[in-house]
Amino acid sequence: MNLKDKIRVISDFPKEGIRFKDITTLLKDGQALRETIEQLALLAEEMQPDIVVGPEARGFVIGTPLAYHMGKGFVPIRKKGKLPCETLKGEYKLEYGTDALEIHKDALEPGQKVVIADDLLATGGTIETCINLVEQAGAQVVGVIFLIELTYLSGREVLHDYAVKSLIKF
Repeated sequence: MNLKDKIRVISDFPKEGIRFKDITTLLKDGQALRETIEQLALLAEEMQPDIVVGPEARGFVIGTPLAYHMGKGFVPIRKKGKLPCETLKGEYKLEYGTDALEIHKDALEPGQKVVIADDLLATGGTIETCINLVEQAGAQVVGVIFLIELTYLSGREVLHDYAVKSLIKF
C-alpha cells in the first residue's frame, strides 16, 4: 500500500503558500492506519526502546498505537499547564513568540531508552524540545520517528545527533 497516497494535501492552509499535509484521510482508513503503525514499529524496534514518548497532539495519535503494538508504555509531552503533577518544562520558538511543552518529572526512569514518535518532522523545533525534556528527566533518546518528513524544511539537520526515521517524505 502506498501510504503517501492516503495523505490529503490542502493548498493555502492554514495560510497562503502552505501545502498542509492532512493525515485524517490516512487515519480514517483502517488498513492504512494498521500498515502505518506496523511500519513505524519496524523502524522503532531497530532502536530497541523501553518506552515511547509523543508530543501533544498528533504525537499521541501516532505514539500511543505504536507503543501498544510494541508492548511498550507511552508517555505524553503536553502543552504548558495541562499536566497535574510536578513537571519539567521546555520552551521553543514559534514564528511569532514562544510556547512551552511539559513532561511529568517522574514520567521516565533514569537511563530508560526512549523513542519519540510524531506525525510530522518540519523544522525540528518541537522535537528538539521533546528531546531536551526526555534528557532532563535522565532518560536516553535512542531515536525519533515520524509518519511524514518535510525534507525541504531541513528538520533532520536540527536532530543530527539522533537516529531519525520517517515513513513518508515530501
